[in-house]
Formats: sequence, structure tokens, C-alpha cells
Amino acid sequence: MVDLLEGHRVLAFDLETTGISTNNDKIVQVALIGADTNNSEINYNVLVNPQRPIPIEATRVHGIHDSDTRDKPVFKYYAQELFELMDGAVIVGHNARRFDMPLLENEFFRCGMIPPKPKVLLDTLECVRRLKIARPHNLGAQCALHGIDLANAHDAAADAAACLLLLWKLMLNHPASFRRSLEDVEHWLINGEARKDESALGRSLNDLIPFDSEGRIRLDEGVHIIAFGRHRGKDLKTIEDEDPKYVDWLLSSNGIEDESARDSLRDYISSIRDR
Repeated sequence: MVDLLEGHRVLAFDLETTGISTNNDKIVQVALIGADTNNSEINYNVLVNPQRPIPIEATRVHGIHDSDTRDKPVFKYYAQELFELMDGAVIVGHNARRFDMPLLENEFFRCGMIPPKPKVLLDTLECVRRLKIARPHNLGAQCALHGIDLANAHDAAADAAACLLLLWKLMLNHPASFRRSLEDVEHWLINGEARKDESALGRSLNDLIPFDSEGRIRLDEGVHIIAFGRHRGKDLKTIEDEDPKYVDWLLSSNGIEDESARDSLRDYISSIRDR
């Protein structure tokens, strides 16, 4: 684990929210627990005013009431420091790829800001599934299975810290699965191992023709394939269907720096959306 993460800012990430909709619900607590590139400790834990009543069903889960957040700052107050902490960092979370990150991104979009782009997202829910660890796969059950104390379950800071310990346990117990680059670990978590026929041929994203000057998008017989980040290995049409806000970010200078490629890509996306 030390070798894989050495020299990176590593942050376990968890949210508590008003509900389970990544598009419509709001954040009430954010926690980032970990270490900076110089190994100094990072412990960021804030309550957020969601500017709406917290449903009783949500309060029963995380214990946060309207009275706890009423006098706290709104999300926009924290947005810049969250961006500075998370952008380029190794983010660790449990079900973070499908829940916490999309919900956080939507909060940034509502503020008119580009969301942070982690170096990689290491999702421990994906880890236990890839490693075929015994069910149930929720964080509490996996912590119990691996001897991790989670006394304050559903507090964002406690969940984040437990998630980081869970990753450490998984890497310690299954070292062979993590003897690869961070980017390759993330690709494995998302897509599994490469098909045997592709491995034998040595085919990979790097074998495809670069579409932009940085090779962030590759062409496979005319199909645009994303070669980085959480959608690595997916074609652009699929991402447009699943995550159009990510495509909007991709079309910005923060996504694709190559202006010529960005303009060409914008025309391509417009043709898809006009259909």
C-alpha cells in the first residue's frame, strides 16, 4: 500500500445527505480523512446547510437534524477548499463512484463551478466485489468482517476513516491485485481484468490512435474512447447517455486542453444531442 500511494495526497471521502438522489438531494456533511503528499494529516469534517428540511428518514440514518445545520454555511462556502483538497488527489470511498462523487459534482455544478478531478477514485465497494469477498458488501458488514471498529456508522468522518482502513486491509490481504499503477487499479475496479484474447494480443487503450494532443481520448475505428479517469475505457456515446454533465466538463478547457480537438468533439456531441 505504501508503494502504491507514496507521494500522493490520499483522502477517504464520505457524505451524509438529505436522501439518495444524486441529482436532487443535497449534502449535509462532508468528510475527507487522510494524508497530504508530505504525510501530514488531513482531517476535514464540516456540516453544510442544505437550504431545505432534512427528511426524518435521512435523520434516522445519520442523526443530523435541521437544528444542526441551520446556522452552518451553504455548500458554496466550502466549494473552493473542497476543490483544492480533492483535485488531483487519490480519493477513497465506499460506493463513491455511483453515489458520493456524482452528488458532490452536482453541488459544484449548481454553484457554477467545475468539480474537482481526482487522480483516481479507489472505491472499496468495487474492491470487495472484484476480490469476491463474502457478502454483504455494505461498509458496516465489511468492517466487521475485517476487524475494523465502526462504532459511529453513518457519521461521515467515521465512515471515511473506516473506509481507508478497509482499503489498507484489502491491499494487505490481496497484494497481487494491487501490484499495478494507480490508474490500472482503478481500471481493474471499473472494468475487471482485460479479456484474455486482448491480453494475448497486447491490445490496450495505448494502442489506439490519440484523438487529442494528450491522448485523453482515443479513436477505435471511429469511436471515441475515454482513456483516463472514472469513465476510462468507455465510449463517448455511452457516457453521454449515462453522465451528460461529465461530457459538459470534458468539453471545457479543464477536461480536454487541446482546443482543436475540443472544438471537433463539441461538434460531435452536438450532433448526438440533436438527434
